[in-house]
Amino acid sequence: QVQLVESGGGLVQTGGSLRLSCASSGHTFSTKPMAWFRQASGREREFVATISWNGAWTSYADSVKGRSTISRDNTKNTVYLQMNSLKPDDTAVYYCAEGYENLVGSRSSNHYGVWGQGTQVTVSA
Repeated sequence: QVQLVESGGGLVQTGGSLRLSCASSGHTFSTKPMAWFRQASGREREFVATISWNGAWTSYADSVKGRSTISRDNTKNTVYLQMNSLKPDDTAVYYCAEGYENLVGSRSSNHYGVWGQGTQVTVSA
């Protein structure tokens, strides 16, 4: 069964950093675009960042631009989200998602077909 597994979340203070990882169990996404989304309690899911299949192109939500970096290592079938200068508003469950092969830079969750179960990020004030 296809599964993406996020890790690296936790509790940090304002201004701290985390690196989230997303890996596949028995599944390859090396030719697929990938993205990170997040959902805070009681809020709608929102786009965070996306990366092309080879890592050559990235795009970020304004809320995290300049503080976050999405990257991938296709030899390890893993995608990362480095988050710096964290704020309480970054508190959410973070999900990685696999897009369709011909997808380019979509920020819509409808264009991603495989999802992980999420990892909790909590930033204390």
